[in-house]
Amino acid sequence: MRKILIGFMVVLVIGAAIYFRVRRAAGAREVAYAGSREVTLWNTTAQVREPVATAKYGERLDVLGRSGDQVRVRAATGSIGWAKEADLLSADVWQRANDLERAAARAPIEAHGHTHAISNLHVEAGRETPRIRQLSKGIPVDLLERKVVNVPSTGQGTAATDRAAAAGTSAADRSGAAAPAARKEDWWLVRARLPDQAFATGWILGRFIDLDVPAPLPDYASAAAMHIVAWFELNHVQAASGQWKPQYLLVGNRGPEGQPCDFTMMRVFTWGKQRERYETAYVESDVCGKLPVNLAQAAGPSREVMFWFQDLSNGIPAERKYRVVSTIVKRIREGGSQPVKKKHALGER
Repeated sequence: MRKILIGFMVVLVIGAAIYFRVRRAAGAREVAYAGSREVTLWNTTAQVREPVATAKYGERLDVLGRSGDQVRVRAATGSIGWAKEADLLSADVWQRANDLERAAARAPIEAHGHTHAISNLHVEAGRETPRIRQLSKGIPVDLLERKVVNVPSTGQGTAATDRAAAAGTSAADRSGAAAPAARKEDWWLVRARLPDQAFATGWILGRFIDLDVPAPLPDYASAAAMHIVAWFELNHVQAASGQWKPQYLLVGNRGPEGQPCDFTMMRVFTWGKQRERYETAYVESDVCGKLPVNLAQAAGPSREVMFWFQDLSNGIPAERKYRVVSTIVKRIREGGSQPVKKKHALGER
């Protein structure tokens, strides 16, 4: 009897070990996360199917298997179903998205804007990089950093390039003409403020963002043929009415997107007491500025402000620093400050 009992216990232990090994083998192979606002889990990959459950953005899902572009997953609730691979984020992309969010929370804000169309947030700048999530139209965004990216070639242009490469020569070699330069486009690292009060950080194509520049600065910039890249409130000056009006620094450039410099122009606008409107206090158009623009306000009643940035005009990063006291702007060079004569109001001839 004792031998039978011992034999039964041995069989039970072996059976339990086999069970848990098989269960572990049939369990999660990898982890994914819901990458859309709501991801539907379906009972089958067939066209005729029924929803099993829904997963909210960021919900962890265990990956159980794959079939084409469909992924079989298990939710935290235990529900198992099929989801589109495009609606999921890999563990690597999810980690990189969280790293971006932590860095963005500490980054200086260069401008504010909103999406003017449905837009994709990417983990890196570029159309072919992994997508983090999709933003609806009208989502407020804080702009943090700009990058220039080559526009990927598509269609016949790519096929022609591939054929030329296979033949060991290029279109430029055959014709004797220089190959056309690659088109470039602006991408911005943004921190989006979602309707549920959450934040989402990623790279977005610059042309999908409208800047929320305070009026009437867009009109003034347009008159100077200046495309605004970023703006900053420096300090305040008192108007004739007794109101305190903000002074602004605008940075921007001319020409299409894809410029090598973040900005090539800068203007400081102050409130003119006599004409009761904004006037240009300072202009520079010979910079190759690199964001961020840093600001620091002095303590005390002087309302003195310092701002500085990296300038790449000579091909080597060099710091440009300025001091603003009341309505006077001075560039600080080695050896001391150099005052700048106040410019006329915009539009004045």
